[in-house]
Amino acid sequence: MERLTRTHIAIPLILFSTISTILIVYGINQGYINAVNAPLLFVAGLLAFTLIEYIMHRFLFHLQPKTDKQEKFAYTVHGVHHDYPKDKDRLAMPPPLSIVISALFFGLYWLIMGNLVYGFLPGFLMGYASYLWVHYMVHAFKPPKNFFKVLWVHHGIHHYKDQHNAFGVSSPLWDVVFGTMPKK
Repeated sequence: MERLTRTHIAIPLILFSTISTILIVYGINQGYINAVNAPLLFVAGLLAFTLIEYIMHRFLFHLQPKTDKQEKFAYTVHGVHHDYPKDKDRLAMPPPLSIVISALFFGLYWLIMGNLVYGFLPGFLMGYASYLWVHYMVHAFKPPKNFFKVLWVHHGIHHYKDQHNAFGVSSPLWDVVFGTMPKK
């Protein structure tokens, strides 16, 4: 069972890039989306993911436990990551679980927007893949000397200085919107 909790970062990146491509191609071939709305839906899905990421990280992963079960859940889901932030094999959700969750999101978004989900969900999944890559980069490498350094520093502040702020990993956008930017 322990082995199922470990995932090499390349696996979900390839998996979700492939699924996103298949969904877009299928949606276009079936006439569900087109060259005009597909990019807009993709960007909307990407932004939606950054909001979901922020909400989950702030309110679920940093849940203030009131019972022993909640404490175990909080530690299993995210606390272990704060205790071992450099464990490269635990920076991504195991693919079988992430595929199930993705299928649930597909169903939810299909109920909300119908066949436009074929443009929206790929953006959402690539948002997840971007989050995974940024999160891996922050924990596995030294700070880069490019635009990714902003994300590296932002998430590093969350881990090593102020775990009550800087919840956005793939983007600090929602930290700005909701007032959880770390103090300078």
